[in-house]
Amino acid sequence: MKNKKVYDPEVELAKGAKLDAAAYDKTQKAAVIAGKVTVGGKPGIVEIAGIATGHIPEAGIEGTVDLWLSIFRYMRPDGTIDHVGGWNIPQALKPKQTPIETAKAFAGYINAGTRPYKAKAAGNKTKATVTIVFVNK
Repeated sequence: MKNKKVYDPEVELAKGAKLDAAAYDKTQKAAVIAGKVTVGGKPGIVEIAGIATGHIPEAGIEGTVDLWLSIFRYMRPDGTIDHVGGWNIPQALKPKQTPIETAKAFAGYINAGTRPYKAKAAGNKTKATVTIVFVNK
């Protein structure tokens, strides 16, 4: 689909997915540090802290941490519009799961997916981050 607008790299490279996080665990928490994953390479970052209480199957979402990347559109240099779908990424936590284990689980899931994102986990047993970047395929 061609668009009659002129491609402005500064505007288009600043577009991206809004990153959000929620922790439904009693003791492990997640907070968004950088809330937008841009086409131009600005990463979204989530910080995870605390040892997990863990997921109880009968309790629904209790004991989980979820990340969300919103849908968005951007124009390519050739004038075509690219639509990027949103993504809900839940992780059920194990009892005593550390922040770095949770971060690595998110990074592994994101990197194994077919969506245009890659992730990296960093940190330790008390605090960790998941850094997510947009990658054009």
